[in-house]
Amino acid sequence: MIMMVGSQQDLDMLGGKGEGGWSAGDVAALHEFMTKWNNDLVESGEFVDAQGLTPPAHARRISLRDGAPVVTDGPYAETQEVLVGYTIVDTASYDRACEVAAKLADTPFPKGTVLAHEWYVDIRPCVDGIEDLEL
Repeated sequence: MIMMVGSQQDLDMLGGKGEGGWSAGDVAALHEFMTKWNNDLVESGEFVDAQGLTPPAHARRISLRDGAPVVTDGPYAETQEVLVGYTIVDTASYDRACEVAAKLADTPFPKGTVLAHEWYVDIRPCVDGIEDLEL
């Protein structure tokens, strides 16, 4: 799984809000890049699934207190970066998954854009069952 992280500030900039907001052309270039990246994976047969996630303000954290569920609205002050989307690929090797992720880590941004964090993506292997977990 290739995981993309971002902050509310990043999402605001993509929406053209605040200082350094992206223009419609900048957003279109990002969508063009992402479409090509996904289509390349489909053509190579490595694409499995991909989803973008709603902004952190729509998140809910569910915990238990004295056995009763407690729902906390997001975003969470202690969390600056959150998962904003993911892509699942089926590659021949872990090295190939790193190559695929490196292309995504090279996502274009408008010149002068100040991100809330250094842009990166994380990858982690998915397991088919509990027997595959390395505990």
